[in-house]
Amino acid sequence: MTNAFSIDVEDYFHVEALSSAIDRSQWDTLEYRAEANTQRVLAILAEEGIRATFFILGWVAKRSPQLVRDIHAAGHEVACHGLTHKTVYTQTPEVFRAETREAKQLLEDAAGAPVRGYRAATYSITKASLWALDILEELGFRYDSSIFPIRHDLYGIPGSPRFAYRVGSGALLEVPITTVEYLGQRLPAGGGGYFRLLPYALFRAAVRRVNASDRQAAVFYCHPWEIDPGQPRVAGVSAKSKFRHYTNLDRMESRLRRLLRDFRWGRMDEVFGVA
Repeated sequence: MTNAFSIDVEDYFHVEALSSAIDRSQWDTLEYRAEANTQRVLAILAEEGIRATFFILGWVAKRSPQLVRDIHAAGHEVACHGLTHKTVYTQTPEVFRAETREAKQLLEDAAGAPVRGYRAATYSITKASLWALDILEELGFRYDSSIFPIRHDLYGIPGSPRFAYRVGSGALLEVPITTVEYLGQRLPAGGGGYFRLLPYALFRAAVRRVNASDRQAAVFYCHPWEIDPGQPRVAGVSAKSKFRHYTNLDRMESRLRRLLRDFRWGRMDEVFGVA
């Protein structure tokens, strides 16, 4: 079975875990590492012969249009991660529509290809922002991958479907981040911090369970900053945020290579039939 491999292209200073210490007005003044880190991810995927989906922040696309072109030229899918990494539930529908339209256009202009997929910053399409799905359909997206069917302090819709399903009029496919059910509990098994924090064998077993028992493709995600242990350490954030963001950055690349070799991987649009 081919699973979906995805990368959310953003820089370390964009993430929600560090937002209490970094104001958006500072972004242009901080060390920009997203381009070099994403090129490193591209090199790893090329070495392993894998094509993936890159959900690219519009802010990054505006600063590095050649990076978008490089991703597309390497055979990967260019998808949208919004414009400014604001959580959807803190935006009005009007602002969300305008920002998402701009980000989509930036990516399509750079890649010279249609953008079909969207993923919200911090998986922030929740019960409070389900209206965003209608706007994504209106803007011409074919699928969304923003709903995490778990309980979390920043995101999630507990009890929502675990696997791909149609929303709205049926034109938009929702592709949830992978979870596994064990002893009546739903546990995250999609990547990111969970992948860095959990023992690798446990994570691998979860993906195998989804493939073998559920007969479904897994959806994995990571960020370019997660393979960058040399990134600046940001002061003034909580211990919980430091734990979430910095733990096992030095092990991420080797774990990632193991994962790429242990399973079959492909682009989101191809795995879910929306290419």
